[in-house]
Amino acid sequence: MSDVPPHVTELAERRARARADRDYAGADALRDDIEAEGWAVRDTDDGFELAPRPSFKVWPTVSSVPVTGAGGRPPERSAEAGLRPEGHGIPASTNRDTDAGTGRDAAAGTADVGRGDAPDAERVAAAAEPGARPEGVGQLDAERIGEAEAAPRPRPEGAELLGRSDDVERAPERMVSSQLLWDASLAVSRVDEEVTPVEGRKPMTSPTVTVGLVVDGWPDDLRECVRALLTHTDAKIVALDLGDVDGSGAVLQELADDNPGRIQAWHVAETPHWRGGTAGWGESRNKLLELDDSDVHVVMETSTVLDGDAITPLVGALSDKVSAAGWKGVDPGEDRQEWKDAGPGDVRAVLGHLFAVRRDAALSVGGFPSGARYYRNADLEFSLTIPGNVVALGDELPVHEGRHRGYHDVDPEYRERESRRTYERVLRLLGSP
Repeated sequence: MSDVPPHVTELAERRARARADRDYAGADALRDDIEAEGWAVRDTDDGFELAPRPSFKVWPTVSSVPVTGAGGRPPERSAEAGLRPEGHGIPASTNRDTDAGTGRDAAAGTADVGRGDAPDAERVAAAAEPGARPEGVGQLDAERIGEAEAAPRPRPEGAELLGRSDDVERAPERMVSSQLLWDASLAVSRVDEEVTPVEGRKPMTSPTVTVGLVVDGWPDDLRECVRALLTHTDAKIVALDLGDVDGSGAVLQELADDNPGRIQAWHVAETPHWRGGTAGWGESRNKLLELDDSDVHVVMETSTVLDGDAITPLVGALSDKVSAAGWKGVDPGEDRQEWKDAGPGDVRAVLGHLFAVRRDAALSVGGFPSGARYYRNADLEFSLTIPGNVVALGDELPVHEGRHRGYHDVDPEYRERESRRTYERVLRLLGSP
């Protein structure tokens, strides 16, 4: 801070005193004055830090980030819109690795339906049934038949008269065919008649999907994670930068500027709680959920990297009864102190490395655990509170994990303290053994 102008340092000291006196309005005004001088102030355990103000907008706190539009409310679309129905297949069991996973693309293909030059025999027969609707032939076939009927015909002579008389017993198939052609031509020409819609059929629409990222450091991991998402999926990305740790906020903004319409970047001056700041995991995750207006919200860590489209299988596993689908699943042991790998299939919880959740279901329970200041065990707590079933797809998903920095690169004493704190709530949700 040796290059900081003395008058800017004085403003920051006055702001620190205002915060100590709980004069938050005065502190906010002084923050604005500091930013107007081209500097940004960050609160630390020892007081504050001053750094050159970045080129992007920085909000003071997570809670101050504005939520507009549909964010914060359940989507107007039906929760089931576009989601796979109950019973969507889960990949077969595979070997598991709690720290990393690779696999094949789990997306299933659909068979191509060929369009021949002649109407399908079964559809023709169905249309010839007594009482069948002319529309049963299909629009394309009806048009072809109608064109054939409209063409000039030569006057029948000799053997060609067979079957064209009123004596249908000699050639009943001619009568069926003639009736079919007549009905098909009417299906094309009756443009002035109202078509009665088929009851019970609703148009299928694909669910909208957004991946939420908490950005709290490790800019190289962030860049690799986001580039893989952009390459392998069509999902949108909403990311929340906590304090531009190690320049990760600047990398996020660079990615957002290069991919307008795909990435929504938000920046706050608060640093993550595990770094001595005040921005907690639960609060940050809930802000991302509020900023999202998609049908499906995907929780993902920046240490997780897609090798293919792992998002579509997760979204496809959701239904009106399945609220969350994740990569790695776990079940509690008998002592309820240790959790073991579980899945593919129904599980008690999915881990926060990567999982998709119906956004309406997440909002119905108030979102993610607001009391969780650190990620560990908060994914278990969320899984136990969300309504409906939870499934894991396992290591067949095309995804792997780099160094899990949120665990390995965090102060061990802090990690254990906050993990125990959250796990006390998990035990209460599990009940007494």
